[in-house]
Amino acid sequence: MAEHTSSSITIEAAPATVMGVIADFARYPDWTGEVKEADVLASDAQGRAEQVRLVMDAGAIKDDQTLAYTWVSPDEVTWTLVKSQMLRSLDGSYRLRAKGDATEVTYQLTVDVKIPMLGMIKRKAEKVIIDRALAGLKKRVESGTAPGTEG
Repeated sequence: MAEHTSSSITIEAAPATVMGVIADFARYPDWTGEVKEADVLASDAQGRAEQVRLVMDAGAIKDDQTLAYTWVSPDEVTWTLVKSQMLRSLDGSYRLRAKGDATEVTYQLTVDVKIPMLGMIKRKAEKVIIDRALAGLKKRVESGTAPGTEG
């Protein structure tokens, strides 16, 4: 089984508000940094994205990838790679857990690139991706500009 990298952060908002930002793919270019374009290609009966095309630009690494999303519960979403130029596989998840008035968000990621890369370098890259995503998510939700937070 492939090794994964995970990290958690506490966000001062309810789980539903946090998941609302996670599910709002059209706004990813506003807060993720690396995502330059996000297009929902297919949605489920509840209107949640099932396949999303992401154009990524993380400096030296640029990619056009399609991910398949599974909405496990109101507090968990997972995704897996459908196609990519740079990646062989990508599996990730956001798991949310209410902590009083806040939400603990755990992001888990496993990436396998098509080019040879040492495991420790790959895990370091995963950690950077996770930490940036969690920081961006926290900033977006707590800024009050997230869906459902307008006053």
